[in-house]
Amino acid sequence: MRLLHPAFAPTPARKPATSEPACAQGWRRPGVVGRLLLAGGVALLTGCSALAPVNPPITQVTPEAGYHLRSLMKRPRPTNNPQAMVLLAFSGGGTRAAALSYGLLEELRRTSVTVDGQARTLLDEVDLIAGVSGGSITALAYALHGEHMFGQFETRFLKRDVQGALVSRTLSPANWSRLGSPYYGRSELAAEFYDEILFEGATFGDLVRRNTPVALVTGTDLSTGARFEFSQDHFDRICSDLSTVRLSRAAATSSAVPVVLTPVTYRNYGGTCDNQDPVWLQDVANADQRVRPAGRALLRAREINDLKDSQRRPYVHVIDGGVSDNLGLRGMLEAFEQMEASEHFRHEIQFDKLRHIVVISVNSRSAPSTDWDRSPTPPGMMAQLLQSSSVPIDHFSYESVELLKDIAQRWANLRQMSIMRMRLAGMTRAQAEASVPQLTFDAIDVSFDAITDAKERKYFMELPTSFRLSEEEVDRLRELAGRLLRESPTYQVLLRRIKALADEDAVTPPTAGGPAPAPH
Repeated sequence: MRLLHPAFAPTPARKPATSEPACAQGWRRPGVVGRLLLAGGVALLTGCSALAPVNPPITQVTPEAGYHLRSLMKRPRPTNNPQAMVLLAFSGGGTRAAALSYGLLEELRRTSVTVDGQARTLLDEVDLIAGVSGGSITALAYALHGEHMFGQFETRFLKRDVQGALVSRTLSPANWSRLGSPYYGRSELAAEFYDEILFEGATFGDLVRRNTPVALVTGTDLSTGARFEFSQDHFDRICSDLSTVRLSRAAATSSAVPVVLTPVTYRNYGGTCDNQDPVWLQDVANADQRVRPAGRALLRAREINDLKDSQRRPYVHVIDGGVSDNLGLRGMLEAFEQMEASEHFRHEIQFDKLRHIVVISVNSRSAPSTDWDRSPTPPGMMAQLLQSSSVPIDHFSYESVELLKDIAQRWANLRQMSIMRMRLAGMTRAQAEASVPQLTFDAIDVSFDAITDAKERKYFMELPTSFRLSEEEVDRLRELAGRLLRESPTYQVLLRRIKALADEDAVTPPTAGGPAPAPH
């Protein structure tokens, strides 16, 4: 029976690309419990092993083909303004994160704007959605289903007991054979379930043909702690073809909470496809040529170059993306640093055409209250472990948001400095401002911290990080996302600016203008 409404599943169903032994497939045949248990014992005793999907190799890198970020970001979209770059970042946090980020998409969809005389929604202007863990599921679902997602995502995922279904499948004798294999874990079981209820076997190759924003989801390399990015740019480093990788497996990887779920393993063929370092990497690595230090970009370069040695690392084990970047902002911060340090990178992304950059971060961080400090004895071992892992992640997330705001302010300051230099050279203020076209940069943070009512803030802060919430909790999260966005002072300034530009265009036709100033 088909589980999805036809409008919600534009891609035909495909059988998951698993290499599954015949004995494991036999588990699906109907039979009584005793027969299942007997078959399970035989399978385990005979050493039958299920295999997870294998990402295929490539022998040659093709920069303009596949799910390469730069080529996808430059593709023309009829209802998208090429002079504006709108980026969304969806944090981790299970269904809590998925519901909050979905609520933000709903609010952007409800917000009408006029650009170049054409009416559209702010959601039409979104170019890229970065997502980790629970946020990755929302990002991938919208990239795949687009407008068909609305009205279906709640029932198909948000208001479904995903956690209960996964536990049930894990305990089912029908899956004991596969789960007993060292090559097949609970996360692979989760990927199969996500395919059934949401992704219908779609791959990253299917997303290339969609007229929707780029979805950039990440996991964490268990060995190095580095971000593992689901883009062809990153898969070029391991000489593998991302286009055949299922979206469900990427979502399961990004939400593979350590211990609760298993790492997802990818084959590494690095060093076998003649992959060359991009020119921007040479720019930031050259201390004599780069305009300013680029430590984050250099660290990222070292992390991904480590994947080139497939003799030493033939496999990459990947866990929850929230471990390395729980907000999904890290890649954007590195990209902005690359813009500042590399002229070649600015040329590749057509930076000179940009007039507006908007980044909206949706942070579903929770902070359940404790009564530890009311007792003379410390909390137990498990509570200590959980707190020790969550505190660094939360503090790192806070720093990421502040770094983003610092970049926005620094770019504004640099423009003012350029204007001052031109005025010192003899220009009037009007002449100087006209010669340095303004590049606006808005960094908007949507998080529970912005809730003014203490009781309401406590309610949302104490929602569990799980894949099971009540319908009321899901609906309140959706409503909250829209309300927090509307109440954001930075967002209100953005809407007024868009309206002012529309009013100006109604009087004076827009002109091409000069290049935007380089952020250095």
